[in-house]
Amino acid sequence: MKHNILENKNCLITGATGGLGQEISKEMIIRGCNLFLTGRSDKKLEKLKKQLVKTNRNVNIWYQKGDLESIDDIKNIIKYAKQKMNNVDILINCAGYFLIKKFMDNNLKDFEKSFKINIRAPYLLSKEFCKGMLEKKWGRIVNIGSSSSYAGFKETTIYCSSKHAVLGLSRAMHDELKIHNIRTFCISPGSIKTDMGKQVKNQDFSSFIEPKEIAEYIGFILSFDDNMISEEVRLNRVIIK
Repeated sequence: MKHNILENKNCLITGATGGLGQEISKEMIIRGCNLFLTGRSDKKLEKLKKQLVKTNRNVNIWYQKGDLESIDDIKNIIKYAKQKMNNVDILINCAGYFLIKKFMDNNLKDFEKSFKINIRAPYLLSKEFCKGMLEKKWGRIVNIGSSSSYAGFKETTIYCSSKHAVLGLSRAMHDELKIHNIRTFCISPGSIKTDMGKQVKNQDFSSFIEPKEIAEYIGFILSFDDNMISEEVRLNRVIIK
């Protein structure tokens, strides 16, 4: 890498107040990006903004509260982000909904909520902000998948299905958009040391991946601008028995 290609880029991060989202926000601000943060709590977003400003006072930080289950909220996020940033150069779809429930106990409401947050929101945001990326002939889209994008686990039928969809979306977007210098990455980590990770049953939480490591890896792979790309990345944890 000859220089920091991420400096002064506009980056929108969904799920910014979550365990992984916070670390990604910190990583991207270290790399000099202007940030637009989304989450479901104004209080948490304001707190995160204050923390990030201390890290780098030379960038702009905005936020917008929104529930990605709501089309109206997604439209508001898009509208406000365009007002503040004009174009989004880097979109990181980090927000997710993790449902643990037996297959026969699932219902349509569970299914719709999971797919609205985990796949519909990334699809809509990617499609909208891709317009500006196409005009500039530069863009980066990161979709956070999961080890569940590649496998099926009991009591997470809907979650696994939605994360398989994220992987499929990412693969197709990558193939279609790469000729326009828009790179799509699907980052699929194993269990992470976050509040969401604490919901995982029958596993050793102490062995889970540190969210900071994943964030640093994302920042690293986004920093290449030549012919090499790792569009599909699985991040596993070391389990020593």
